[in-house]
Amino acid sequence: MAPQKTLSARAWSELLLLSLIWGASFLSIRIALDEVAVITSVAHRVFWAALVLWAYVAVFRLPVPRSPRVWAAFLVMGILNNAVPFALMAWAQLHIETGLTSILNATTAVFGVIVASVVFADERLTPRRALGVTVGFAGVATAIGLGNLAQFDLRSVAQLAVLAGTLSYAFAGSWARATLSGLRPQVAAAGMLTGSSLIMVPAAFLIDGAPSLALQADTILAIAYYALAATAFAYLLYYRVLAMAGSGNLMLCTLLIAPIAILLGALVRGEALPANAYAGFAILALGLLILDGRAFRRRAQAPRPAP
Repeated sequence: MAPQKTLSARAWSELLLLSLIWGASFLSIRIALDEVAVITSVAHRVFWAALVLWAYVAVFRLPVPRSPRVWAAFLVMGILNNAVPFALMAWAQLHIETGLTSILNATTAVFGVIVASVVFADERLTPRRALGVTVGFAGVATAIGLGNLAQFDLRSVAQLAVLAGTLSYAFAGSWARATLSGLRPQVAAAGMLTGSSLIMVPAAFLIDGAPSLALQADTILAIAYYALAATAFAYLLYYRVLAMAGSGNLMLCTLLIAPIAILLGALVRGEALPANAYAGFAILALGLLILDGRAFRRRAQAPRPAP
């Protein structure tokens, strides 16, 4: 495995900015859901973000693929990485706190390791990764509370919906590696959002009816934020951070998103999470650090005292 990149001050600042943007997206989605239906909220997110990214592609004259196979891959990617998880998590936020949604969202990395180990020969489940996955799932079980699952009320269903969304993200990651690895990432993101728009915009008209533009100002601002800032701009920023920091350091972003979402949910909407949610996040964060592995490598590389 390649060593972790050392983060420069600029990489750190952009990593923190990306974490802040994505952490605040949970609050903005919840604000919009006070007035906009779930499917319509997702349609707004993918449609406007797709327009912005295609504008970026046009301005920088990036090559656009013409192969039907690639566009079919965009459609599948849009379903796995946008339509399914965005819809499941938005619906879940109607029934659980934004902070808890963000905690469970961190499970994406755990599922990603499992799916990749099944799909790709070079992503085998090593003992360290198996330990990280086990600890991560222990954190999820703690955050949800096994007693709550025994009751299996609407709140339990909402938490399982978030986990289903993170599993969809994991499949999307493997699908992207298998089918879209040769494309410029900005083009792949634009194509993916176009694929999800082809699904979600007609679905919004069929399920929710024609979207109304007579919305409250805070709803319009919330939609603009999660569509333009937390989706279109965040994708572009993500690829910048990936190039500067490497994929391993992006695990830090996953760990920072949840505390930001928890804090904003408490400040703006007065949300209070149960103690088991915080304990579960601490255990899940430990699992993610084990998956990341840098602490183990640093200990192995540390100079030993001379005899």
